[in-house]
Amino acid sequence: MNRKLCYVLGLGVVLSLSSCGKKLGQFTSDYFSVNPEPLEVVGVNVPARVSAKIPAKFFRKNAEVTVTPTLVFNGKEVASQSYSFQGENVRGNNPVISYEQGGTQTIPVNFVYEPDMAKSELMLDFVVNQGGNKYALPRVKVADGVIATAALADVASVTPAIAPDAFQRIINEKYTADIMFLINQANIRAGQLNTDAMLELQKEIRNANADKSRELEEINISSYASPDGGVKLNTRLAEDREKNTKEYLDKQLKKDKITEFGELTAQFTAQDWEGFQKLVAQSNIQDKDLILSVLSMYKDPEQREREIRNLSSVFEQLADQILPQLRYSRITASVNVIGKSDAEIEELFNTDPSKLSVEEILYCATLTDDNARKARIYETATRLYANDYRTWNNLGMTQYINGKYDDAKASFARAAMLGSNPETQMNIGLIEMVNGDYAKANQYFGSATGVKEVGDALGVYYLKQGDAAAAVRAFADTKSNNAALAQILTKDYNKAKSTLAAIDKPDATTYYLMAVLGARTNNESMLTTNLRQAVRIDPTMAGKAINDLEFANYNLSKALN
Repeated sequence: MNRKLCYVLGLGVVLSLSSCGKKLGQFTSDYFSVNPEPLEVVGVNVPARVSAKIPAKFFRKNAEVTVTPTLVFNGKEVASQSYSFQGENVRGNNPVISYEQGGTQTIPVNFVYEPDMAKSELMLDFVVNQGGNKYALPRVKVADGVIATAALADVASVTPAIAPDAFQRIINEKYTADIMFLINQANIRAGQLNTDAMLELQKEIRNANADKSRELEEINISSYASPDGGVKLNTRLAEDREKNTKEYLDKQLKKDKITEFGELTAQFTAQDWEGFQKLVAQSNIQDKDLILSVLSMYKDPEQREREIRNLSSVFEQLADQILPQLRYSRITASVNVIGKSDAEIEELFNTDPSKLSVEEILYCATLTDDNARKARIYETATRLYANDYRTWNNLGMTQYINGKYDDAKASFARAAMLGSNPETQMNIGLIEMVNGDYAKANQYFGSATGVKEVGDALGVYYLKQGDAAAAVRAFADTKSNNAALAQILTKDYNKAKSTLAAIDKPDATTYYLMAVLGARTNNESMLTTNLRQAVRIDPTMAGKAINDLEFANYNLSKALN
């Protein structure tokens, strides 16, 4: 063989062996970029992508590299899933990096968020397997810190659904009696004044007049004539029936010495076609469909009457069964039953709650904003009305607000045992979300359709899932810290500002979020003023702000001193 050719071939073998045999060089931060940078909380996770750009002549053909992204914070390290890639001569299924040309790879990263991660470093650890020999390369820092604004989503601040009371201070009751008239007559027959219905009506009117807790709001007379006989005749009959009924009622009220009855009103209907149509529809008359058809075809009263009289086969049945029922005056007494006042209800709860109905005791809890007193009222309600799910549900609500989640869970479970109800379903969902089981939480929220509070619960659920846009839709017009947070995360800063400004009882988080808005909109005065107020309410906010990358470009000394 030609010596020169042998030399060239030998040199190629040496170069080939050198590309495989030498150890891998050290990775540098220049080879990597991170998106986002800094890292950012999304839902309950810290996801990111590390893009690796490996230069030519770097990656050995027989090398396999396993990269482990590791977040280092507060003396603690948390590793993400490892990712491997390999040289051209390695048998395996990992992505290949060319020795001659280099290459690019994307390394997925995810960490479950912890509060101390705000001040952290994202490191890449490397383990090389080269020809059966394993060795580690120095770790490389590729990012600093985590923006944790999304982590301000707070399940605890969602108000559980209250099961409402049905208390009504004023309950209206109506009592009626009819006076029936003969055909073409308006005089009141004695027997019509002694019917059971009329005697009962008179008794209720007297009782209401004598009872301070009842009020005669109105007495009304409605008089009618049947639609046969012509408009002129029926108008006179109905008017006379109204007049005679009113005269009787005036005498009866005077006899019973009843002077306080609100208002006595009266009106008449000359031809009761509406009542006629209703009675025919309910009847068993053979040709009732034909009669109803005539009523729909003709609107003029006289023509209607002529057409119906022409139905000779059925008119006799109408005259016997239907028309007599339309010749009457109806007396209606409207009575308001006046319930206990707020003061009376609260006094009875303090002295003898057993004298309160379940509706009254549930209503009593709505008369205070003191959660401790609410809890006492609902505890009493569970003793007195243990089989009413609302007492347990609402007790659980107060326990949840106090952060006693185990107690709340037990109360909600007791409420659910007493029957399926949407309020309790939503509240159990909140407990599941507190415990981090978002799949179960979503199932329970799905069973809470129609509960007004479920929108807020779903809003926080979507925030925890990292879907801020869905959270905004769920919150709708809610004015809360969580709703404003969703708007901040979707960069609707004007809406977020108006939401925070409309919160009835702003807390430290309200002002902290307003400070974040100030930072994001380059309004240092807004940042300083609101951060100072947040720290005044909750001094721990100072330490949070110092490590918060939202404020990295600002001097916080004015706000924190």
